[in-house]
Amino acid sequence: MHEERRDFLKKVSITGGGLLLGFTLFEDASAGPIKGQVIEGNLHNFNSYLSIAADGKVTIASPNPELGQNIKTSFPMIVADELDADWNKVVVVQAALDTTKFDRQLTGGSGAVPHSWKRLRAAGATARMMLITAAAEKWSVPVAECSTDNGFVLHKATGKKAGYGELVEAASKLAVPKDVPLKDPKQFKFIGSRIRNVENKNIVNGKGIFGLDFYREGMSYAVIQRPPAFGTKIKSVNDKAAKAMPGVTDVVVFKNNVAVVGTSTWAVMKARKALVVTYENEKATLESSSDHDALFTQSLKAGNARVNRKEGDVDAAFAAAAKVIAREYECPFIPHNPIEPMNFFAHVRPDGVELVGPTQTPASARKAVADLLKIPESNITVEITRLGGGFGRRLKFDYVVEAAEVSSLVKKPVKLIWTREDDMGGGSYRPAVRYRFEAALDANKNLVGYKLRGVGINVGNSTREHNFPSGSIDNLLIESIDHQSPITTGAWRAPVTNFLAYAEQSFLDEVAEAMGKDPVQMRLELLQKARTKPAGPIRYDIDRMEKVIKTVAEKSQWGKKPGVAQGFSVYFSHASYVGQVCDVVMEGGKPKVKKITAVSDCGVVVNMSGAEQQVMGGILDGMGHAMYGKLSFKEGEPEQKNFDVYRHIRMKGIPEVEAHFIDNGIDPTGLGEPALPPTGGAVANAIYKATGKRIYKQPFIEQEPLKEAE
Repeated sequence: MHEERRDFLKKVSITGGGLLLGFTLFEDASAGPIKGQVIEGNLHNFNSYLSIAADGKVTIASPNPELGQNIKTSFPMIVADELDADWNKVVVVQAALDTTKFDRQLTGGSGAVPHSWKRLRAAGATARMMLITAAAEKWSVPVAECSTDNGFVLHKATGKKAGYGELVEAASKLAVPKDVPLKDPKQFKFIGSRIRNVENKNIVNGKGIFGLDFYREGMSYAVIQRPPAFGTKIKSVNDKAAKAMPGVTDVVVFKNNVAVVGTSTWAVMKARKALVVTYENEKATLESSSDHDALFTQSLKAGNARVNRKEGDVDAAFAAAAKVIAREYECPFIPHNPIEPMNFFAHVRPDGVELVGPTQTPASARKAVADLLKIPESNITVEITRLGGGFGRRLKFDYVVEAAEVSSLVKKPVKLIWTREDDMGGGSYRPAVRYRFEAALDANKNLVGYKLRGVGINVGNSTREHNFPSGSIDNLLIESIDHQSPITTGAWRAPVTNFLAYAEQSFLDEVAEAMGKDPVQMRLELLQKARTKPAGPIRYDIDRMEKVIKTVAEKSQWGKKPGVAQGFSVYFSHASYVGQVCDVVMEGGKPKVKKITAVSDCGVVVNMSGAEQQVMGGILDGMGHAMYGKLSFKEGEPEQKNFDVYRHIRMKGIPEVEAHFIDNGIDPTGLGEPALPPTGGAVANAIYKATGKRIYKQPFIEQEPLKEAE
């Protein structure tokens, strides 16, 4: 670890405001390493999110973990807008875990902005009102005659003007007003504009802002040998050779793991290879991907399925059908593969525990460590670094607990590091799932019946039974079956819907073709049916979905591009709606994705540039994993453990992405995940239009017509 990075996470003491991490927005990133910022002047806290110094600097704390979703820029934009701050005087700091000051201090489920939207606005508006009141008292004028602009309070009648820094001491002594009115959205200055990510320079210049960059003088490094196959346990450990290697200080066995601790990453990684660990099976046989295939086949034919939703008389509708369409769709396990593998720093002391690192769920991590060590949570501090990706993997906190346990055993501050092989081989995966869809058409080609059965590994409910087209079909049955496995699974970006949307949207396209209808028009007709004659509860907003469908058809020039095959998809997830149209052309006899047009309804867009990047990133993530992602197992062991054998989307395969947003003025409804689910369906449907061949399995690259494309 570079010497100049050691002071990266020194604590910043803020008067009356706890401990925060920070840096200035506009510092010269080439001037030197990031260090704990000492904020000059008397800093006055107005609330948990906001402090102002006598020199006019506004310090805004961003409490939620930042993993690339732009929250560390968007949150301060919301506060600064209501405050009427001068953005050039804004300093953004990452708040440490503090459950007394902040609600929902986590990142997941595309819920950060929707949850905090009004809280953040209120924080800025309240401080603004206190500054106005202080100025009005100073000038002996009515509060109602004062206004604010760009970090100043103004009294236009007398021409008086005072900067926030001049007023902050008096303002901070005032009683905090309640129910302060918020801005009319027409008055927004920052919200809806394009503001660069506050950490851009540090990311580009390689500054130490991620968990792997954290360094503490005197800390040790640790790696862990975990069982190579799921469903095995340690039988014996010979650590003699490892302990004798230079730089190794400790080798400890705990639970089903062997930790090697030493003075450098190189020393402990090299020593781990010298361990001789034997394992034994917990059951007679270990699971392979072929076992899951057989299990899925049997479960879709028979088995005790859980009925998640049932409308009408499904059996009668299918018995009387003029035509029944039945199709199966399957996806494999896939890893999260964030660029930064799991890591965490832990220092377990007699008087308390210090935790530092990248986590999506700091409060849950703290509780798990408290339970492990049997100490009060109040004795544990958690500081959050920037996350080098998460995608749901860092919702889990197993690696945090490991770091704390190793530190407690060796009685030293420890930096635990996972390698890429650790991350892919011993991590948490998107569950493997298979779906069976059935549609019943009457003699007039009307859709009169619909069935879906989902079977998954450790997924719980593999369906979203209240999502469209539920509510638009009179006779409907949605079921699920879950199988337990020692293979650990977890939330993967847009859980369940990341694959369900592809399967559902592909199937609906095939049904539309059998009905003799345009795919877009068919969905609009189903929405109209749900509006006028709903079949059961409607849990989605028909108007919002309809608007997205019509807009993306217009923006993409649906059906109007000669020589271009287009595929359509639309999905509702995490309270937002995204419609996509994929353009495919034939090159060298193979289909090539050239462009994806997306229209998103996520309510108010806070940062337009950040939102565009979120949509583009979600689409490329969805396309890349649908096309290439696959993790298979042989006797409990993953067969792909690094990028030499696990395929990602490549630069030459990235299409043009055009992102649009519906401006409906409603409060934000989430954007981190909703753009991903529709992508697989749009791509698969476009490939069918180009080739006449439908794709029923992921990854697409292993199926015709894409097989051996490269």
